[in-house]
Amino acid sequence: MAFTPTHTDRLINVVLALAQYPILSGRIRQQMRRELFSRGIIQPADFENEVRRLAILSQEREGLRNPVGEEPAEVWETRMSRIRDHLTDLRFSQHLTLEVLENIISEVLSERGIDMVGLMLSLNPETAPLDLVFEQAMTIERLPPEERQKYEARLQETKVVLIRSLISDQLRYINIAKRWFTIDDLQQIRRHKIGPGRIGGKAAGMLLAHRILRQASALSEDTCLITPDSYYVGADVFYSFMSINNLFHWNDQKYKTEAEMRADYPHILRDFMEGDFRPDIAQRLEALLGSVGKQPLIVRSSSLLEDNFGTAFAGKYESVFLPNQGRPSENLRALTRAIARVYASTLNPNALLYRRARGLQDYDERMAVLIQVVQGERYGRYYLPQGAGVAFSRNLYRWAPQIRREEGFVRLVWGLGTRAVDRVGNDFPRLIALSHPLLRPSTDPKAIRRYSQQYVDVIDLEDNAFKSLPVQEVLKGDYPALRYVAQIEEDGYFASLRSRYMGDDKRLVLTFEELLRRTPFAERMRELLHTLEHHYEAPVDVEFTLSVEEKQDKPELCITILQCRPQSQLQVTAAAALPADLDPQDVIFKTHFVVPEGTLERIDYVVFVPPEGYFALESLNQRNELARAIGRLNSALENERFICVGPGRWGSSNSDLGVPIDYGDIYHARALVELAGQGYGLPPEPSLGTHFFQDLLESQIYPLAIYLDQPGSIFRRDFFYETPDRLREWMDLPAELSSSLRLIRVADYRPNHHLEIVMSDEKGVAVAFLRPDAENNLTKF
Repeated sequence: MAFTPTHTDRLINVVLALAQYPILSGRIRQQMRRELFSRGIIQPADFENEVRRLAILSQEREGLRNPVGEEPAEVWETRMSRIRDHLTDLRFSQHLTLEVLENIISEVLSERGIDMVGLMLSLNPETAPLDLVFEQAMTIERLPPEERQKYEARLQETKVVLIRSLISDQLRYINIAKRWFTIDDLQQIRRHKIGPGRIGGKAAGMLLAHRILRQASALSEDTCLITPDSYYVGADVFYSFMSINNLFHWNDQKYKTEAEMRADYPHILRDFMEGDFRPDIAQRLEALLGSVGKQPLIVRSSSLLEDNFGTAFAGKYESVFLPNQGRPSENLRALTRAIARVYASTLNPNALLYRRARGLQDYDERMAVLIQVVQGERYGRYYLPQGAGVAFSRNLYRWAPQIRREEGFVRLVWGLGTRAVDRVGNDFPRLIALSHPLLRPSTDPKAIRRYSQQYVDVIDLEDNAFKSLPVQEVLKGDYPALRYVAQIEEDGYFASLRSRYMGDDKRLVLTFEELLRRTPFAERMRELLHTLEHHYEAPVDVEFTLSVEEKQDKPELCITILQCRPQSQLQVTAAAALPADLDPQDVIFKTHFVVPEGTLERIDYVVFVPPEGYFALESLNQRNELARAIGRLNSALENERFICVGPGRWGSSNSDLGVPIDYGDIYHARALVELAGQGYGLPPEPSLGTHFFQDLLESQIYPLAIYLDQPGSIFRRDFFYETPDRLREWMDLPAELSSSLRLIRVADYRPNHHLEIVMSDEKGVAVAFLRPDAENNLTKF
């Protein structure tokens, strides 16, 4: 699977280098022929007769018959010269060794006062083949320290060329990566790369994070970091796949309307899933499977734009888990289908609309693929990590005033990390403010139980399948890391485990309390995030897994970084300011629940989903139709300033908990406001760290939640229910959806007024209020 340079490879690189110097390569071939003649392998006359015969044969293949009369003399001589060189190489390789060739090359170079090192150093890395750029870099690294110092600038240049060729052409990334990657790091990447092209953004971020953390001195000496086994399918394989399967007719999807994109995508997915790979790529994938054995794999997108500064593409493309427990042919088929599914996701409407919104529609978005061995361990029939999640170096939404924003936060789950980054149904991760890791959003035992993790994502090794299962079905008293992930519920409080648990498994609750108390998890994550933020010169977020192993009655914690990228943030230029004398009659809504920092001015429209109308929709089909209708309204209101207000969790995968919109349905909105309480749905659960949350921050869409049962919350019903509905002026709506969607023009509620929203993280309050159109300035408290 891996390519390892040998002495022979390096000699071949020298030969390639000489090809760029015709005089030297001509002299070397003269010496090669002389060696053939002197050893009696072939006579000069016979050699030239063979050259002439082959030249005439080549003419005949081109339809020529008379070597003199039908071809100019200079063309004939060029033909003879090239065939002479080719025949020299062929005869030499058939009868003589590479050592003889090396002696000839050394002799010719010494005649000119050149050595092999000098030859390699004379190459231009910007134009030389990649093999020679690597050879040049290794030549410099093999020099004695006093000699190497003279070529540090050239080594830096070769490193940049290699990073740009293998990994990424994003300038901000290159500027950081060139300071950290060694030539050996780049060789390792190349050895694990399948096919031509760059390895893409997700792979680039993961590799850079590991290099920084391995080398940075800021981490504690006993920090255990594991690098996942990773392989990379180059981005150019994507185009070869499309070419051999006649898929280029789908390339114009990004210029179609949203409705056309959504109608076409099922056909696109089918066409991609039926596609085949080039035989050489299929063989490399088969070799990969042979080298990893029966270990589960994950196939992840790694597009050229993904995980870059300002364009995370969080959750836009597919990731596919492969249990990898079948017969070799079945495992290979599953792997190629998973890659094809990732390729198809480049044309997913949500990805295309995201690109359109970010001004990236015209970019050549080729897809590389990152294949990783899944981090975890076997537990019975299941395979899963002891912990996984996403961590952010900046805590943008604080649920208590003492939480320090700059310390970061973590979204942690048991099992595979999918439940940490997706806003999945009726489930909850453990939210950890790293400045105060034991401080929960709620201390009420019933709330802790209610908002603990209810389901776990695992790989079922016996069924060869990815599954989401109830925690109580998987977690038993014999789980090795039980004391670190769970507690026992006893008479309204939670008790930690001190020994092997033999009681009722249904009393186990996932809290991670002992992980936070007994291991340096929070400290390690703070160090790790601060180190990466410092060297990235920007806040970061990372995806990770963790494991805890008891060694001599002391827990040993290990962390694996799976992904690293710049953290999406709301752009706040100044602290929010509220009017000092705000009239209560002007307040449309007010909330104290997990408030960001910022101000939204001149909101003229409110898209409102009445909770009663939404929950009256009887089928998932109707709720999905409503989500698509909101998407059409989002497009129609592109040039207006509007917010969306609705029940439960916007973007939930469970339509019973909120409107199942995608990013492509709301990306023109300025804020998403979630209603809960008084029959409107469950109390809001902060979506910090999910892919959907990242989309909102990146697009500067403010997430807000109003828990109507919370003291101090305000929700002016007459504004939302009694203001005239303007929806039909903008679009048609099926009759069965008529009571589930309204469009409110603020000026209809109070003429010559608009809505303004001020959010103060410091004061823990967000207020939406009416302001006359003529007024622009705010007065601070």
